[in-house]
Amino acid sequence: MAGGGLVHSGTLKRAHLYEYKITGYFIFSCIVGALGGSLFGYDLGVSGGVTSMDDFLIEFFPQVYERKHAHVQETDYCKYDDQMLTLFTSSLYFAAMLSTFGASSLTKNKGRRASIMFGSVSFFIGAVLNASAKNITMLILGRILLGIGIGFGNQAVPLYLSEMSPAKVRGAVNQLFQLTTCLGILIANLVNYGTEKLHPWGWRLSLGLATVPAMIMFFGGLLCPETPNSLVERGRVEEGRKILERVRGTPNVDAEFEDLIEASNEAKAIKNTFQNLFLKKNRPQFIIGALAIPAFQQLTGNNSILFYAPVIFQTLGFGAGAALYSSVITSVALVLATLISMFYVDKFGRRAFFLEAGAEMLCCMVATAVVLALEFGKGQELSLGIGIFLVIVIFLFVLAYGRSWGPLGWLVPSELFPLEIRSAAQSIVVCVNMTFTALVAQFFLVSLCHLKYGIFLLFGGFIFLMSCFVFFFLPETKQVPIEEIYLLFEKHWFWKNIIADSNQEKSNRRA
Repeated sequence: MAGGGLVHSGTLKRAHLYEYKITGYFIFSCIVGALGGSLFGYDLGVSGGVTSMDDFLIEFFPQVYERKHAHVQETDYCKYDDQMLTLFTSSLYFAAMLSTFGASSLTKNKGRRASIMFGSVSFFIGAVLNASAKNITMLILGRILLGIGIGFGNQAVPLYLSEMSPAKVRGAVNQLFQLTTCLGILIANLVNYGTEKLHPWGWRLSLGLATVPAMIMFFGGLLCPETPNSLVERGRVEEGRKILERVRGTPNVDAEFEDLIEASNEAKAIKNTFQNLFLKKNRPQFIIGALAIPAFQQLTGNNSILFYAPVIFQTLGFGAGAALYSSVITSVALVLATLISMFYVDKFGRRAFFLEAGAEMLCCMVATAVVLALEFGKGQELSLGIGIFLVIVIFLFVLAYGRSWGPLGWLVPSELFPLEIRSAAQSIVVCVNMTFTALVAQFFLVSLCHLKYGIFLLFGGFIFLMSCFVFFFLPETKQVPIEEIYLLFEKHWFWKNIIADSNQEKSNRRA
């Protein structure tokens, strides 16, 4: 079979011996840990709304404000094409991209929880600076501090959730990160809808309220345990065993603990984890988890819609209030989709969600492009019927993304890598993700200006390519213990050849 499904449980080592119960301690730890996603989500939702507010534009980007209110045909697609304005959004993601390497060292040496808490402090300071900004320099500096916070949080939270979770529910638990991200987006859009009416300081309140999830995450982090995997990796073996027994709700954790010890011993033999990422035995995970999936997640075009939903809707002729209201609708779609994915991803698997939703997303992008090609760009507002149709299509697109590439773009990479390279690999994941996030944020509006409706066809092409990649190269990882996932690649129709070459090289060196 081209895609390669599950490896039968008989080929795994100790998976059938793992025992667990869902305890209150486990639920509390995962919910608090997942709050890191709310930082990412709140910023995703709030920045697009703020950049469409007149008061914000008048103070910092008066030329964009003038273009926004100019009824000239050739500016239909280009009203918000301003590189400093897009830098306000993208600077955060460039900062997150660079900070994730510092996060890797902290996550490995001090634990996942330490990175989450450090990220919340940086995010808090950035939010205060943004809310009190008097010039563009203060805005960008605040965004950079927010980006550092997101870089640390996104590096540590998916690892924390995957390592705390029993294999059979890991998909659902890991998607708490996506759920809190989506709730953050929804809350941000609702906040923007309210603050847009508060002149002239409403935008400051929107940006300043980012301090709330940062404080919740920091103080919640003080009450959460470190993951057993991290404790064992750092030599605190007995403490790791106690935490494992407590989060699993049973003293019968010998099989899982043995896998942790084995993985830790292998990790200690690795001196340069980043260099080890490029070994042939890790190449399948590196290509899939650290490069392809985080890049493809952004090339779906979804985050362009989330960043600039109010801007897009205003560009398409919606009024300011209607634009913010429409962006609330898209964030509701994200929350619903994440709940669907949480309940069913461990039943139907990662591949099924990727492929089914990919087909739906492709149809939505093509439909959007066709409607805009026929009806938009003539210097007139879209009709009510066409406007409603576009909102529905974008709603369906976000619903598809929210149950596939949104949550799975973080889940799958977090579960692919062996312990010895997991922290380093997650840094590459976040770096690649943030690089493409920043590039899309920086160049979407200029692309919309020059490619017009063609930008949606371009995203559709990317969605087709990434669906093909998933079909041929991603093995199914549902319900496979995280320390045994490497065994899937030894059975995969394509990757087994690369791993075989690696084993052959090892044999030759020994000889």
